Amino acid sequence: MDDPGGVGPRREVSRSPGAPIRVRVEVLSWVNKLVGGPGTGEVTLTEEVPRGATVRSVLRGVTDRYPELSGALWDPKSSREIGDNVEVMVNNAVLGVSHDLDSELTDGDRITLLGQYMGG
Repeated sequence: MDDPGGVGPRREVSRSPGAPIRVRVEVLSWVNKLVGGPGTGEVTLTEEVPRGATVRSVLRGVTDRYPELSGALWDPKSSREIGDNVEVMVNNAVLGVSHDLDSELTDGDRITLLGQYMGG
């Protein structure tokens, strides 16, 4: 299609700004038992979420479906913060390095939930 101002051809953008994105949530080690896994290895959930979704909103959506995960992930004193039992990473970086809970995600981003181990 030509530009009415005579500048040259105009390109049409076919991707809708409201199209959903996909975010992978990898649940590792003992934590995956809380989402129906075997308690070892990895379970991957693919979440289709609206553009503008944040780390927090994706994790809320997952923990709404898996209440046992909710109890392990969120701090019982402040349900808006992550507790001490599960480490959260976004695209291989620990939460707080390049992303925080309110960081907007993009298509193909990956959230990893890794159970912390304690012992002596």
